[in-house]
Amino acid sequence: MERWTYPTAGELASALRAGDVTSTELTEQAIERIEQADGALNAVCAPDFERARAAAREADLALARGAHGRGGEGGARGELGRRRPLLGVPVTVKESFDAVGLPTTWGNPEFRGHLAAEDALLVERMRAAGAVVLGKTNVPLGLRDIQTYNEIHGTTNNPWDLARTPGGSSGGSAAALAAGFGALSLGSDIGGSLRTPAHFCGVHAHKPTLHLLPTRGMSPPPGPALPTDIELAVAGPMARSAGDLTLLLDVLLGPDPLTRGRSDTTALPPARHQRLDGFRVLVLDEHPLLPTGADVRAGIARTADALADGGARVVRHSPLLPDLAEAAELYMLLLFAISTARFPAAAYEQVRSLAAELGADDRSLHAARLRGATLSHRDWLAADHRRELHRRSWRRLFTEFDAVVAPITPTAAFPHHQDPDLLNRRITIAGTDHRYLDQLVWAGLATMPGLPATAVPTGPSTEGLPVGVQLIGPMYEDRTPLRLAELLEEHLGGFRPPPPRPADR
Repeated sequence: MERWTYPTAGELASALRAGDVTSTELTEQAIERIEQADGALNAVCAPDFERARAAAREADLALARGAHGRGGEGGARGELGRRRPLLGVPVTVKESFDAVGLPTTWGNPEFRGHLAAEDALLVERMRAAGAVVLGKTNVPLGLRDIQTYNEIHGTTNNPWDLARTPGGSSGGSAAALAAGFGALSLGSDIGGSLRTPAHFCGVHAHKPTLHLLPTRGMSPPPGPALPTDIELAVAGPMARSAGDLTLLLDVLLGPDPLTRGRSDTTALPPARHQRLDGFRVLVLDEHPLLPTGADVRAGIARTADALADGGARVVRHSPLLPDLAEAAELYMLLLFAISTARFPAAAYEQVRSLAAELGADDRSLHAARLRGATLSHRDWLAADHRRELHRRSWRRLFTEFDAVVAPITPTAAFPHHQDPDLLNRRITIAGTDHRYLDQLVWAGLATMPGLPATAVPTGPSTEGLPVGVQLIGPMYEDRTPLRLAELLEEHLGGFRPPPPRPADR
């Protein structure tokens, strides 16, 4: 049964329909693996094993009924796969998404006993597609960190090195995938929260176009699940293969039934190209506000070489690229306006007083964060207008290019760093000291304008840690970076399992 630990979700679905394995067998193996290995990782914070076993039994019955048709992918089983493409496949879900009967706390001790009364809309869609939900994965407090730890569930460790973070805020999901705890996971992203954990753990993730997927049921407790579009934030798929990202995205697509009046973005345009030799790609590895570490530069170089070897047109500079420094400043302004909106009064007052001490000529990212935390509605509208100008620049760029390759963060996974004051934390990049939150500039490159971005592994760092890059695509053309990710996976090798620890053997 070990052969079923790391296959893709697509491979598992095909094996289930062919009768090569049962969902019960896959689910029992996944549960056994979690019980054996998650003590060291702490990725699955809310297991739901008994309901998973029941869902697996139901999936096996449905698969058996499908076998009574004509057989084969063109028969009853093929139709079953089209209607329920994840039937019997074990998956996990990020803790911040409601799953009926399971805790939704966002890592906040105040909501330790809060249980969801219904599934988030995207969780509901995964179950409707036949997925077997093993449980929920760990998050940082309030989803506000590039690491994953909280007072309720503790610290999640990176499967490649337990002393390092798996990233955040979808770190539990990325660690679970890398460890073989299910084939897919559902995460979210506002500050690289899908892409950074994928980069740190060596898996794939896709940050969709802003507002492409409905986020009802992904909101802090204890409020009701409302059909509200969260500014900057998206939900998205995580997987060990690029093809599985598209598989799960197609399951998740569709407007919220409570807001049918809004535009239906289900029918995404096809990828611009199907082969590498059709792609025009802009490759970036330098940012004006902070350096890029050698390991990440090497990952970018491997990606550029793979593109060139496949016949893609690779360009290193373009006057069409929006100003990266201005984009980073604007991103920090908007991000912190959103992130501090729910701060307790005392914490908000503390940040407000720090912002009041800033000099008028302070244009640092730190200053942008403090100013954003106390942004007036008038100033928000002005910042939003600036964002629209950046979107116009990106539209122009994507008339000449199909995708942009860029870092996700400047380094590979770093050691756990749990100083509670995020604003005062520091990180070393290429031998120089920087503010911890400045590393978000690369994640913000796609987040601020709302562009889709796919994280792909590129190979190991000098220390043997995973290194990933992001493929940024045109708005509402998610299938273009997703297809490019599939093509690069063939050239770069894709996911590699972390080395086994004694407990895994």
